[in-house]
Amino acid sequence: MNTSLRNGINWVGYIDWTINDFHGYQTENGTTYNAYLIRDEKTALIDTVKSPYGNHLLRNISALTALEDIDYVVCNHAEPDHSGALPKVMAAMPNATLVCDKKCKTVLSKYYDISDWKIQIVETGNTISLGKRTLQFIETPMLHWPESMFTYVPEEKLLFSMDAFGQHYASSQRFDDEVPRETILQEAKIYYANIIMPYGKQTAKAVEQLSSFDIDMVAPSHGLIWRNYLQELLQSYKDWAIFRAKPKVLIIYETMWNSTSEMARSIFEGASIPGVDVKLIQISSSNLTRIATEILDAATVAFGSSTLNAGMLPTVATVLTYLKGLRPVGKAGFAFGSYGWGRGGPEAIDEYMKAMKWEILLGPLKAQYRPTPEIRDECFKAGKLLATKAKDLAELRNG
Repeated sequence: MNTSLRNGINWVGYIDWTINDFHGYQTENGTTYNAYLIRDEKTALIDTVKSPYGNHLLRNISALTALEDIDYVVCNHAEPDHSGALPKVMAAMPNATLVCDKKCKTVLSKYYDISDWKIQIVETGNTISLGKRTLQFIETPMLHWPESMFTYVPEEKLLFSMDAFGQHYASSQRFDDEVPRETILQEAKIYYANIIMPYGKQTAKAVEQLSSFDIDMVAPSHGLIWRNYLQELLQSYKDWAIFRAKPKVLIIYETMWNSTSEMARSIFEGASIPGVDVKLIQISSSNLTRIATEILDAATVAFGSSTLNAGMLPTVATVLTYLKGLRPVGKAGFAFGSYGWGRGGPEAIDEYMKAMKWEILLGPLKAQYRPTPEIRDECFKAGKLLATKAKDLAELRNG
């Protein structure tokens, strides 16, 4: 496995092949915890790994240099999947100074006993010379924690970007062009949708900041290192940050006795017009991670549920709660679903959509017990409305 980014700069992290859940994000392809070693007149470790893999990190470093020769340990982000090994690392590197911003030090002090650590606080614009190379720091608050930071090496045109531009993707390869292009760009989209989506404004600001830097390699803290598809990735981040919509319709639903399913199919048929990508998603056949990724660039969405105990089905509530936290904006749509002797399912969905500040195209579409031909016709027309609106929104935002 090639671990060399540049002469004297190596990946020393850990590949986690077996993890399949990252606080709700289903990591079907595992992940990596990336750490990087820079050997110059002085030596710096950029980030660490999750606590259980601290010994792996130390072995990887020891294969390249003596642990007592480490001068700096840079902590770009205090979340435990990156800082968890810090206590072991700082104990094993007696001459190392921890480098972080002020907020990061505060967060680290909540997780660990840092009283014996040598710490140097940095802020945007500060630099540390390693000899031939320089570490330059850029604070990126709320991308995606308050203490997040980038580290830039101008001499190498190399950015260590922490969680930004990452992917939860385990691979024996280390670089973007060593796997299929479609695979790595889709993994980056999945990661953005499920981790970064709530922070669009901060993302746009950070990407704009980077326009003044000369960068031809980005090394994130999860997944593969970007060197060939970097410009395409940066453009995608710009689009995702502003929720640039495609002419895309989603019909997302769950059903009890197929009544809501019948409504969903009628909506799908109505939405299936030329120039519009329409997807029918039954929640029980999908998962939160995939649904959030589809939502990212969809223009319009219809959510459907049967009524259970005067409310929506629990699986639908789970999806909507997850999405509400991710805060996808600029969408339009409506609720639909069936009920028996008591109403509540579609109405509850409608309230969620309003809470997310989506444009409500029409009131909840409802069918009692089974959808009649008249109700199915209403659903068909509502689907056509979704598709027309999707085309309009895509043209407006891309025009």
